[in-house]
Amino acid sequence: MIEVSIENIINRLNDINIIDIRDNYRFNIGCIPNAKNIPMNFLLMNTSNYLNKDERYYIYCEHGVNSKFVCNKLLENGYDVVNIIGGYNAFKLYDHLTK
Repeated sequence: MIEVSIENIINRLNDINIIDIRDNYRFNIGCIPNAKNIPMNFLLMNTSNYLNKDERYYIYCEHGVNSKFVCNKLLENGYDVVNIIGGYNAFKLYDHLTK
């Protein structure tokens, strides 16, 4: 599985497909800019409704644990996915330290 830190993609957030797999409540409180919210269960149960096998998707959750699990499942089914290490918490820390 491919994993990437937020620092390595921060300058490309407008050019990549970012999927936040947290629930709608957490997503609405805060998210990585340009992210699309598809809660984990919806994404795993109906993947083909949301993702295209010809595109790469960067997946994150709160801490990076659930997104790693989801990435492994999606990879098994032929999807091109990358786990964002540390999830939304890593983004919040990076954002805080760079302001």
